[in-house]
Amino acid sequence: MADNLINQLSSESLKRLFAEQLISWDVARNNYKSLEKVSVKELYIDGFLYRVQFNPARIFSSSAKVDNASIQARRCFLCGENRPQVQKGLIYRHSSRPSEEFNVLINPFPIFPRHLTIPSAEHREQLIVGNVKLMCALAKELQEYTLFYNGPKCGASAPDHFHFQAGNKGFLPLEHWYGKVKREHISQNGNSNIWRVLEGVYGTIQVESDSPDFINSVITELISSDDLSAGDTEPMLNLLCWYRDEQWTLHIFIRKKHRPDCYYAQGEENILISPAAVDLGGTFITPLEKDFIKICESDIRSILKQVCISEGELSVIANKLKSIM
Repeated sequence: MADNLINQLSSESLKRLFAEQLISWDVARNNYKSLEKVSVKELYIDGFLYRVQFNPARIFSSSAKVDNASIQARRCFLCGENRPQVQKGLIYRHSSRPSEEFNVLINPFPIFPRHLTIPSAEHREQLIVGNVKLMCALAKELQEYTLFYNGPKCGASAPDHFHFQAGNKGFLPLEHWYGKVKREHISQNGNSNIWRVLEGVYGTIQVESDSPDFINSVITELISSDDLSAGDTEPMLNLLCWYRDEQWTLHIFIRKKHRPDCYYAQGEENILISPAAVDLGGTFITPLEKDFIKICESDIRSILKQVCISEGELSVIANKLKSIM
């Protein structure tokens, strides 16, 4: 696979990328093969489906040390010079920033049957500000995928290197039940709407819009809010975004905590779960079998309540978003 195909993110080019990488790259091939046999169980939180996936290959991400000292002590695994020579990809440039390249790569430690990592070729911080229109453009290019962003203090295992990820559309339970949840309408501007989610998942704002500018204004308002728990550089946000029928659907998960108490607990109380966008989208990842076996509905509910903002806090944020017209 040539690694200099620019803006050719077609279904066929991605299929060729996967086919050729799974032939040439042993680690990726073995992990995707193992994914076919991964154990999954289903749980229901307030009547809505969540899946738990036992995925040992994700131990690196779930247990990643993301403090400044640990980040500075290791080589960045998303920088081109540090990636395996066998790893190839497609090059993407957004029309608003034609000088900046992004590498569309297969993720060798997959959650999805088709899992992409999309890092900037430039080593720069994981920050969504200034990158919202790029997110929308990629979601439109990758219409068979759901795009996601993990903030630097709430799920990104490489908080020092800007990147998105993407997984094949339809995999996450949230994609199937998000329109059925009880929600409060916040604002409308033409074909753009904002809702506050009242059940199924905590601390969530939904946006549907045919305008990247409108979506950018929502994220900008959230980033500038004094009511959100701050990381070092931006509020704690996870995003899921997809494009269908000429509009974008965006789920914004607003966080107050990186990892739940059970992550740090000792003995039987310990559950090694570090929630990010995929978990909040309804697929919880357990790299340890002991956790997969014992985790239950009450654990998931407790984790969601601990890491996401409360209904009251979300109401305050929702009131401020009413001004986006």
